[in-house]
This record gives sequence, structure tokens and C-alpha cells, in this order.
Amino acid sequence: MPPADTGASVTDRAAASPLSSTGSSSSAAAAPDPESAKLRPGGPGYRRMSFALFAAGVATFALLYSTQALLPAISAGLRVSPDQASWTVSAATFGLALGVIPLSAVSERFGRRTLMTVSLSVATLIAMLVPFAPSLGALIALRGIQGVALAGLPASAMAFLAEEVRAKALMAAIGLFVAGNSIGGMSGRILTGWVAQAWGWRAALGAVGVLAVICTVTFRLLVPKARHFTSRSVGPRTLARTLGGHLADPLLRRLYAIGGLFMTVFGAVYTVIGYRLVSEPFNLPQGIVGSIFVVYLVGTVSSAAAGKLVARTGRRGALYLAVGTTTTGLLLTLSDSVYTVLAGLILITAGFFAGHAVASSAVSRTAKTARAQASALYQCAYYAGSSLGGALGAAAFHAVGWDGTVLLGLAAMVGAASITLYATRRAITERRLLHLEQAA
Repeated sequence: MPPADTGASVTDRAAASPLSSTGSSSSAAAAPDPESAKLRPGGPGYRRMSFALFAAGVATFALLYSTQALLPAISAGLRVSPDQASWTVSAATFGLALGVIPLSAVSERFGRRTLMTVSLSVATLIAMLVPFAPSLGALIALRGIQGVALAGLPASAMAFLAEEVRAKALMAAIGLFVAGNSIGGMSGRILTGWVAQAWGWRAALGAVGVLAVICTVTFRLLVPKARHFTSRSVGPRTLARTLGGHLADPLLRRLYAIGGLFMTVFGAVYTVIGYRLVSEPFNLPQGIVGSIFVVYLVGTVSSAAAGKLVARTGRRGALYLAVGTTTTGLLLTLSDSVYTVLAGLILITAGFFAGHAVASSAVSRTAKTARAQASALYQCAYYAGSSLGGALGAAAFHAVGWDGTVLLGLAAMVGAASITLYATRRAITERRLLHLEQAA
């Protein structure tokens, strides 16, 4: 039963297959294998590429969520409510969601490597201006622009890896990039927490800018030249047709929705958790609250291990485990024990990063043409989920407390589980039909 091993339906697997069903083994042997020229673990350039994309992932998440751990301090400093301050996070993620699709088209013309370099450089320059924002409105505006600038990286990174890395090593390479995201999210929040406690939230944002400079320089020095990229112009009509083609694929639609729903939970929880931990019954100082984000290390492990998880349980099995883990974590955070809340955050983080790694890698494998646009649609849904989760999670917390934020997260996980269950039933039905056709 091959479909059960991969988690894809029969139709999905057929569409995603890189070989034609009419191809012969002799013709395959005669033609040179394009995969042999791509990067592989242990081969030249693979380690440099891995470290470069890891550094880019660190910078992206550190910058994108630089204000998240600082929200209580920003609320106090600018005298604004949690739902107002949360827009310093949501504006950045919304800007990224807005820019990722058009910038994916730019990457088709000018190259993934070039766009990633420009995106990181511009976002880092803006990071140096953010600490001097005179008001909440200015801070939100700068963060929105920064999000658009950062959009070039997720718009290009997955496509860059899919083009330059052998298919068998793609899951591991993407897992390492996602692990860089988790390290960036963790280090940025821990750094800002302790710097804010000592010198204030503006100094903390400046420290994140310095971290981004280091990562950007590291990326530029290490990232290898693209050897399998072919430049092409993508006009508005062509882009619309390409996006329409991807959205017509039922597997891709499900993956986009699942990525967005997982990120809704993650955005809601981590936007609001700081407010809960600095208030009753916990009353934790800002530095300790920032250090709570060390649980991101769990995300590093779970995202890197996602490939093995898929090999054992199949894609849908891995998603069920991710949903169950995240849901259990949400319920644990309802406790008034700081240790139980921490355990809940660990499970939420592990489940989220595993689900994200599985869904994002499946998008890269499924799309055989216009990979940048396929990945861009995933990133658009993903970061739209973050914006929605952050804004709604903060509003729910402001209105009814932490229970409201948890309820929002549980609703998102019910949605992700329902989509995966639908895919499971569809695959079972298709296998039965296939067996009947073969028996006839």
C-alpha cells in the first residue's frame, strides 16, 4: 500500500511524480541524470549552503518577531493596550504575506540568491531605524515595511533549495532552514528580553539589528552560486495563471490551509504569552519571560526530525501527531503552574515546527514547475495565519483572558485535523476504486 507510506493520495502521488509513467528504464539510463549535478550531503558546497540558509533563517525570524517578547514593555512605554501593541508583530507578518507572491516573481527574473541577499540587507537596514520610532504608528509602519522587505527570503529559499539540492536530501535541507527559523525566533526573543530588562525595549530592538547584520554578512559570504537556475520573466498574466494552476491542485490547497492554521496557533500563543507571564499569578520579570523562548530549541529538533517522522508514519500520520501534540500543549497552558505552562509551550512548539516542516517540504516536492510561486502561496497562507493569530489572539486575551487565546488555537487545530482527515478518507476511497479497477 504505497500511498499509506507517503501520506499522499493516489492522484496526488501521480501528479507529483517526477517521472512519466510511460518512460522506460533504458531511456532513463541513457539520459544524464540532472540530480547527479545537484548538492548532496557530504558533497562540495552542501555544508556552505546549509550554513548560509541557516543564518538567513536566524535573521528572518529574529527580525520578523523582534517585538513579540517586548510587547508588555512596549505597551507600558507607549501606553497602549495589548491588542494595539500586537500590531507591531502582525504588521510585519502581514507585510511579508503581502510581498511574498510578487517577490517570488521577481526571483524568477533576477535569481533566488540575489533576491535573498537584497531582502536581508534592506530588512537589516530598517532594523537599525526601528528603535528610534517616535510613536506606535511609526513603529507599526516601519515593521510593515520590514515585513515586505523580508518577504524576498521565504519567496526564494524553498525554491533555491528545490533547484540546488538533490531530491532525496531536500527534506533534510528544508528542515535545517526551518531549524534556523526556530533558532532565530529563540535567540531574538531571549536577547530582547534581557536587554530590555537592563536598558529598555528600544535598546533591545537595536541588539536584534546587530544580530541581523552578523547573519546577513554570514549568509552573503557562504551562500553558493546558483547552478540550476534559469532566468525568466513572469508578467502579471503569467503569474495569475501560475497561481491559479497551483490553487487548482487539491493537495497544494490542503497544504496551504494546514500551514496557515498551524501558524494561527503559533502567532496567537507567542504574541500573548508574555502578557500572561508578567501578570498574576506568575509575575515574571521581562528577562525571564524572554528566556522562556528557549523552548524554540524543541522546534529545531522537531523540524529537523520531520523527515524521519514522515518516513515512519506517512505525511498524514505526521500531521496527526503534530496536531495532537499542539492541542495537548494548548490545554496544558491553561494551568496556573509555570512549569505546566512551560511544558505546554514545549509541546506547542514541537507540534508547530513538525507540522510546518512536513507541509512546507510537501509543497516543494509537489510543485514540479514554478516552485517559487508554489512556495510563495504557502508562505502567504502561513504568514497570513500568523497575522490573524496574533491580532485575534491578542484581542481575545484583552477581552476574556488567556482562555480566549487557547480557544482560538483549539479551533485552528480542529480545522487542521479536519483537513487531514478529509485527505485520509479521500485516499482510502481512491485506493478502493483502484483495487476494483484492477480486479475488473
